[in-house]
Amino acid sequence: MSISLTVLYNPPADPAAFDKHYDEVHAPLASKMPDLQSYTIVRPGPGPDGSAPQYHLVATLTWPSAEAMQAAMGGPEGKAANDDLGNFAQAGVTILVGEEQKVV
Repeated sequence: MSISLTVLYNPPADPAAFDKHYDEVHAPLASKMPDLQSYTIVRPGPGPDGSAPQYHLVATLTWPSAEAMQAAMGGPEGKAANDDLGNFAQAGVTILVGEEQKVV
């Protein structure tokens, strides 16, 4: 069963600088991790009531297994992506890992 790593990025002080770094530096680093099956991002908009979103960006990366994810995260590409977080994600992140279950 596939395993997903979801990263929830808190709203940054400078959204434009965050987005520039994420798009030009971080995403290319993370996309080089071995055995990565998919990598998607969402930039949430306002809620149905117009309230600000809780997160600025949500990234989901998927591997074929937990072992593949652990190997990728422990390799040079995963370490480079993890080390880069301090360069743009000063507002903090939450990382969730779990088996992927398709509903539709």
